[in-house]
Amino acid sequence: MSQQLEVSIPDFRGQLISPADPEYDTARAVWNGAIDHRPALIAQCLTAEDIAAALRYARTVGLEVSVRGGAHNFAGNAVWPDALTIDLSRMARVEVDPAERIVRCQGGALLADLDAATQEHGLAVPSGTISHTGVGGLTLGGGFGWLTRDHGLSIDNLESVRMVLADGRIVDASTHANQDLFWAVRGGGGNFGVAAEFTFRAHPVGPLVNLGLLFWSLDQGTEPLQLIRATLAELPAGNNALVGLTMNAPPAPFVPQQYHFAPGHALILVGFGGAGEHAALVESVRAELPPLFSFATPMPFTALQQMLDDAAPPGILAYERALYLDDLTDEAIAVIAEFSTRKSSPMSFAPAFRLDGAFTDVDDSATAFGGQRRDCYVLNTACIAQSPELLEADTAWVREFWQALVPHARSTGSYVNFMVEEDQARILAAYGPEKYQRLAAIKADYDPENMFNHNANIKPAAAARAA
Repeated sequence: MSQQLEVSIPDFRGQLISPADPEYDTARAVWNGAIDHRPALIAQCLTAEDIAAALRYARTVGLEVSVRGGAHNFAGNAVWPDALTIDLSRMARVEVDPAERIVRCQGGALLADLDAATQEHGLAVPSGTISHTGVGGLTLGGGFGWLTRDHGLSIDNLESVRMVLADGRIVDASTHANQDLFWAVRGGGGNFGVAAEFTFRAHPVGPLVNLGLLFWSLDQGTEPLQLIRATLAELPAGNNALVGLTMNAPPAPFVPQQYHFAPGHALILVGFGGAGEHAALVESVRAELPPLFSFATPMPFTALQQMLDDAAPPGILAYERALYLDDLTDEAIAVIAEFSTRKSSPMSFAPAFRLDGAFTDVDDSATAFGGQRRDCYVLNTACIAQSPELLEADTAWVREFWQALVPHARSTGSYVNFMVEEDQARILAAYGPEKYQRLAAIKADYDPENMFNHNANIKPAAAARAA
């Protein structure tokens, strides 16, 4: 049962929402409709000082803390039961300096906010692929998407971050100040404080990019997966790709009506150079193995960033597990082919992201990113369901699919933003012992009591030794 609190926080200027308020159910809702957490109090902050005041209050009254940015996390960590939710949704301002190509972005902004502001100046910050994702959570875990091959992860383009620490202090972290904290927040997730503001480098992008989509039927067997592997291994610079494994064709205008909901595998190729060069790339893939359908078109970069939103709409029921594959080996392809026919929900699928190019140009020890900086795939097995029955069925499908892929993966660890369960063994596997120990030592300096624990949790060094 949620605590009944006197809703008053000294020096807090934002809005406080308790279970008794009419806005409560709306304020506590998160992207994953399977989550029904009831926080004791929601503090909608306006400034870093509001965040600090809310954290001091939580310590005083003994409340746990969760942090809400975009609330897109599958596990619903943004609104923990009986906790105080630090809600950053009203801190969504984005400011762009087009001459210096510098972007200042508050911690509650969504990717859509970031993209809209930067594209006004023909710029973009490397981020994710779903526009209603929060900039904060995505960045703190690493952040990859369409621009990763050319410009690296979101954290590779981070200049500084303003953090509110567990004790209420407000500090800036960069290569010039609090370097240990800056290293840790670039991949260490929300373990070290609340990110009130980010400063990013931006790059010239768009306004138009080139999109190609090819969709092969499951009836074509493993050949499409082998072709996708070969294509991405030789993908020219200036292009990026996303693979939609075990998916159903959407009922979209660009899909011939007779193929709506057809099961298969999709390859999305995005080019940031000339339209002719990109069209030739798409045609060369199509000629190798004719797909069920395909198309190529120019589109605004902002539309590209929103293209996959309908695949995971707010309120959908969801569950996920992920891992790193060094390659789509024949053995891994055999597992994918086997599980392609086992899912129940037409919305469930397994997106795979190829990480190479600029991603591997950064030394593995330069940031706390939970994955080695060598060519790989991040493969995310995702249950996306419209009913509790489909959620139950495809949660089991995800777990079995993931377990079958583990022997072909680097380890049981994965991209930390794709971790749902609290599993210390998998978190350790993601970071590796040396990086995890460094993170745990930094955690002990900045959050020794582990106030920020509703995440892929790094336990403070003393607590880790005690455990």
